[in-house]
Amino acid sequence: MRKYIPFIKPDPFVAVIRLQGAIANSGRGLDNPGLAPVIEKAFSKGKPAAVALEINCPGGSPVQSSLIAARIRRLADEKKIPVFAFVEDVAASGGYWLACSADEIFIDNCSITGSIGVISAGFGATSAIEKIGVERRVHTAGKSKSMMDPFKPEKPADVKKLKGWLEDLHATFIDYVKSRRGTKLSDNPDLFTGEVYIGQKGIDQGLADGIGHLAPVMKERFGEKVKFRRYGQKKPLLARFGAQIVDDAVAGIEERAAFARFGL
Repeated sequence: MRKYIPFIKPDPFVAVIRLQGAIANSGRGLDNPGLAPVIEKAFSKGKPAAVALEINCPGGSPVQSSLIAARIRRLADEKKIPVFAFVEDVAASGGYWLACSADEIFIDNCSITGSIGVISAGFGATSAIEKIGVERRVHTAGKSKSMMDPFKPEKPADVKKLKGWLEDLHATFIDYVKSRRGTKLSDNPDLFTGEVYIGQKGIDQGLADGIGHLAPVMKERFGEKVKFRRYGQKKPLLARFGAQIVDDAVAGIEERAAFARFGL
């Protein structure tokens, strides 16, 4: 009832957004459509003293990373609310992109940060279909429509084009990190090569601001009486009753593979 009593200032609160898992463009994991209402509510419900991002993310879609981070920055600037990122196991690649949407980044001594690069992975099955006697038939209108077909041998021209796309995405990623971290970044030539850093080494490179966990840091900034309101994505009703078991299993495998790249 205290908040309804005139002239008594309520205790401050911090809105906490949970960003757990890989960033996907498939409706599974973290994506802009799923997180949009969560982020909007965190910034708009009441008057938070700050928004804190709890991040445990190995990366994923560059576009979804950009859209989510842009939404966080837009609301932070519009409402003049500071944003703090708290990294758990990992904020790498797209996960670090999300962390850079914060004004300050805190990590654990064992947190992995960095991996500022872009990757494209696939498979080639030309030998397999030959062995089982399958003939691949593809007809297109447009010479680039069957580019990087996994059932055909790689073409040098296709590989060159793909690498050009990856370099463009990489340049955009680098520009965003530089715009957010500025002079805090070291001049290490390996900083933007996809290298990762653990704990204090990430701080030394300017990728994070300090070692710190959510509750202690927020209490130090906003007082011992600060409260926390948590926001996160909710599974669709049918998914909760097992109607999407196959999709969830596939998503779990994909996410496990993404974390495994960092030994997690």
